[in-house]
Amino acid sequence: MEQHLQTIRNQFQASIKKITENLARRADDGGKLSISKMDENQLVHYNLAYHTAEFNIADYFLNYSDQNGDMEKDMASAFIGEAFNRFRGELAGRAEEYGLGPDEISGLFTQELNEAIQKSVEKSKYDRIAENVIAGQYGNLATEDYNEVRDVYRKIAEQTVMPHAEHVHRHDDFIPDDILSELINNGAFGLSIPEQYGGLLDMLGNVGMMVVTEELSRGGLSIAGSLITRPEILSKAIIKGGTEEQKEKWLGALASGERMAGVAVTEPNFGSDVAGMKVTADKVDGGWVLNGVKTWCTFAGYADVLLVLARTEKDPALKHKGLSILLAEKPRSKDHKFEVKQDGGGSMSGSAIATIGYRGMHSFEVNFDNYFVPDENLIGGEEGRGKGFYLQMAGFAGGRVQTAARANGVMQAAMEAAARYANERKVFGKELKEYQINRWKLAKMAMIVQASRQYSYHVAGLMDEGKGNMEATLVKFYASRISEWVTREAMQIHGGMGYAEEYPVSRYFVDARVFSIFEGAEEVMALRVCARELLQQVLQGAPA
Repeated sequence: MEQHLQTIRNQFQASIKKITENLARRADDGGKLSISKMDENQLVHYNLAYHTAEFNIADYFLNYSDQNGDMEKDMASAFIGEAFNRFRGELAGRAEEYGLGPDEISGLFTQELNEAIQKSVEKSKYDRIAENVIAGQYGNLATEDYNEVRDVYRKIAEQTVMPHAEHVHRHDDFIPDDILSELINNGAFGLSIPEQYGGLLDMLGNVGMMVVTEELSRGGLSIAGSLITRPEILSKAIIKGGTEEQKEKWLGALASGERMAGVAVTEPNFGSDVAGMKVTADKVDGGWVLNGVKTWCTFAGYADVLLVLARTEKDPALKHKGLSILLAEKPRSKDHKFEVKQDGGGSMSGSAIATIGYRGMHSFEVNFDNYFVPDENLIGGEEGRGKGFYLQMAGFAGGRVQTAARANGVMQAAMEAAARYANERKVFGKELKEYQINRWKLAKMAMIVQASRQYSYHVAGLMDEGKGNMEATLVKFYASRISEWVTREAMQIHGGMGYAEEYPVSRYFVDARVFSIFEGAEEVMALRVCARELLQQVLQGAPA
């Protein structure tokens, strides 16, 4: 690693550590972390999470670039230079809030650091990156054992998914059967399921799942890229806490695509506040009856089974410990509305929520009225009662890193679209690609996508080892937020045509907006997961 980059990296790391320790002390309540004290200044804790994510990604990208070509080295240099410059500007503007004194702020703006940053973000680096992007070279996509998998799913994305993507988006239509068939035939629904149950997890791991998700999202987020998230969340909950009978019954059926899954966790008045959820499951002879309303249940219409997080234990003091997972079975429907009536009088009805993007799978509000679920569909049986929150979190961690892959795929598609348009369109007698501002945008898109992609693969590898839950949240947080910038600038390069539905870049923009909302809103991820964990590590004596 070049010395100027090492200088930036070391100061970045030391400053992150310092402010984490400062904020931990301010939130210390007798050796325990006080959430109420954190909430007195949520902004700095939100920013701590974001800048920690950016540092982790930049640090990994630097190491990655040392093993790759000159384009990656240029990307990694510019990425960490920009990231640290933003970070030190944030600290300088809110020094007292971060617990920093004048000398500490001055130390962020030494001549050595200023020169190091200027060297890391030299214009010539952006020019070289832009030349590659304009020529259709976006950085190293090689992923060792996964190149064949990428090739297979890139072909599916381009030949089967892309031809349908615009029609489904504009008409709010349902996913075409040929897409579902292609994914079933290639084992996509078994990516998170062990081989003994008919899946591909042992062969491809979480990294393989990321590669597949990224390519399918590049083809079409809502008609392909997100299809494999629901079985992933359900299967991981079953693997972690299901009985052997439940594993045998459900995992193979999910892997083969015989059974399609939806997830019913969010409630109208309780988004990420799981502890406050009100949907109830009352014990009756032979099973349970569900009552209440769930919302944002994506794919609930076509799903054969819904993972329902419901309150089985009535003691309000139990909060999230009173929740269990039940599997509510139902017939498939491709319509925007569905209703299921049971012989015993129970019913389930759903109505699709109109959205600005992310169309195709449809997200439903689902009402349960004494809807019967048999005992055998309580995940974990009696042992699983009250453990639903923990079981669904096992799936949601994977869902978060997968969301980063979805964001990476959409960003890749937007960057490619911007590069094509910059090559084709002339303004004031010059092609768009000749203007320096557009070259800078294309270069920055490329370095963001590649940095996010490679760190996502790294986190997926950690998850294969049973680690990386917080890193999954950090990369989901970063990729979701930054995807809005990438898709916006891709749209901007298109000018007026970017606002027209004639070009898919407008779809990328509205699709990207959902990432910071689903699989955990970014504020909750930043404050209640990332910042909380970072500060707790300090109070518990672990390295910050």
